[in-house]
Amino acid sequence: MSEAAPGTKGSIVVVGSLNADLTIYCERLPLPGETVHGNGFAVNPGGKSANQAVAASRLGGRVSLVGAVGEDPNGDMLLSSAARAGVGVGHVRTSSEPTGVAVIAVDARGENNIIISAGANGTLSPADVAQAADVLEGASVVCLCLEVSMETVLAAARAGHDAGATVLLNLSPYGEVPEELSALTDVLLVNAHEAALFLGDGAAVPGPDSPGADWDKVRRRFAERGIRQVLVTLGSHGSVVLDSLAPAASQVVYVQPTKVDAVDTTGAGDAFTGAVAVRLAAGDALADAAAFASVAAALATTRKGTQAAYPEAADVRRLGRV
Repeated sequence: MSEAAPGTKGSIVVVGSLNADLTIYCERLPLPGETVHGNGFAVNPGGKSANQAVAASRLGGRVSLVGAVGEDPNGDMLLSSAARAGVGVGHVRTSSEPTGVAVIAVDARGENNIIISAGANGTLSPADVAQAADVLEGASVVCLCLEVSMETVLAAARAGHDAGATVLLNLSPYGEVPEELSALTDVLLVNAHEAALFLGDGAAVPGPDSPGADWDKVRRRFAERGIRQVLVTLGSHGSVVLDSLAPAASQVVYVQPTKVDAVDTTGAGDAFTGAVAVRLAAGDALADAAAFASVAAALATTRKGTQAAYPEAADVRRLGRV
């Protein structure tokens, strides 16, 4: 897809990070202080926001990306990957800082650990958000994460809110959320660990087999914090939709996992987020968007890497019938 023209409804604007993923594959992840042998290495385009933008575009969304890269080969790789997927990159600025990087280890089960260095992402500022007013003013969904500064995230959330867009916040990597950001967030996307940290006070998040009444307590706690629509991802166990805006009987919906043979789980959460953004921009209910995203994220784990592994809408429909 191409960059949405100013004022185009149904479009998605992703504000945030672009990273070069430096990935080593190994039989198992090292313990603290331990060295293990790797069995493969790759440099791939990544960064949570770039991943979400590419995932959404490959699924049929009209997507613009706001970010910053360095004037280096990694920056060129990231811009080329996003543009090739149909993402509008006219608001990705070149910085004097090097492109951000993520160092990733992936084990034989597809599990990973990640260390990121912000680089050019650390230069993204509210001024860049202001420069992107032409695309933000027409957005249906503004997609955010916490790999850039909080002041930039807040500026983008304000711009999305003022434009009447749905502000979708992926609370990753986890950070404290100011009350203003909570108030501006329409849909919060978290994993179980992030949900517990956000709720605080030693909150325990129920498991996938927990009764709906337990999850309803969690829904009410989020609503008390001002967030009425929440998606809690549970990895290979599916996800739970907590929607205080839905009819009473549909405020807690468990989305079954899509079973696949996972090769690399890196970026699966970003595929989920991008897929949710696409379906929300198309007018779907939150539970329907989550069902679609569940399939998209599962498919993303069946190949190595992130952006190159992301499916198209036809793949999702074929596997999930959604």
